[in-house]
Amino acid sequence: MNKKFLDFIQPYSNRPLAVAVSGGVDSICLLYWLSQIKLKPTVLHVNHCLRDAALTEAQYVQDTCDKLGLPCKVFCWTAEKPATGLEAAAREARYKMMTDWCHANGIDTLLVAHQADDQIETFLMNLARGSGVIGLSAMQQVSYRDGIQIVRPLLNVFRSELIEYCDSHNIKYFSDEMNYDDKYTRVKIRQNRHLLSDKLGISDNRILLAIKNLARTRDALETGIESKTQGILYDGYALFHDSFLFDEPTDIGLKLLGTLIKTIGGDNYQPRLNSLNNALNRLRSECKFTLGHCTIRRFKDQILIVPEGAKTSIRKKNEKLKRLKKIKQQN
Repeated sequence: MNKKFLDFIQPYSNRPLAVAVSGGVDSICLLYWLSQIKLKPTVLHVNHCLRDAALTEAQYVQDTCDKLGLPCKVFCWTAEKPATGLEAAAREARYKMMTDWCHANGIDTLLVAHQADDQIETFLMNLARGSGVIGLSAMQQVSYRDGIQIVRPLLNVFRSELIEYCDSHNIKYFSDEMNYDDKYTRVKIRQNRHLLSDKLGISDNRILLAIKNLARTRDALETGIESKTQGILYDGYALFHDSFLFDEPTDIGLKLLGTLIKTIGGDNYQPRLNSLNNALNRLRSECKFTLGHCTIRRFKDQILIVPEGAKTSIRKKNEKLKRLKKIKQQN
């Protein structure tokens, strides 16, 4: 068993856990490792109802949990499937079902089986998009989604080790045919990533080191950003002087704007970098537009961000703030 995994998972040994298990090698290996160190998480499996093999896989996960003595909950995604963006929609639905279940059952930590190869692929996909520090730092080992802590204990473990463990212990797992369909960008990267090492000498470990260094920068940046935005967030909206964004270096201004939109709009991720760039440029003059489930308005030297559909009167927001400040002073 991988020592990095053991060192990382130790602090989670005395708390209630859920673990997402698809039936693939990554999550099946994670499940067996957790069982081997005597952890007893609740297993959550989502049948997306997209493939003929889905019922067989769901039954295998249930049978494996019975064998290991672990509780298991199987969800079915029965909603109408979108014609485009199916992969993203399936991911959103999967997390929504699992995090809702965690809230309902008093579990605040969900383990997922993303591993080192996933991390490198995410980095390269974001590199292709021209992402900044946030995107290039890829996935965090600990993050939050819908108020649930998402923990990735395998981010420093390569898929080859997981396959070797399962094969050597005669542990069955499934392979999703979508993982071999090169119409998906991630699959194209997976099939050709070896060229970086073979042709350019850029090893997987060097890429992981770069991601780790970028993650330190991201963490430092986000700590400062979160602190700074608290001062202009009110009851579900933000109101501030334009200098809040434009007196900062552009990278900081973009991150401030993205954080505010994510917080007020309620999304799990901030808008893409090119969308934030366009928004920041538009805010250099008076404007009104929507982005990330928010309405953003600039009037004179003030900027207002509210949830999409809310009223956008800057004058009324200022009057409300004056009344609140007066009440606070009187108390």
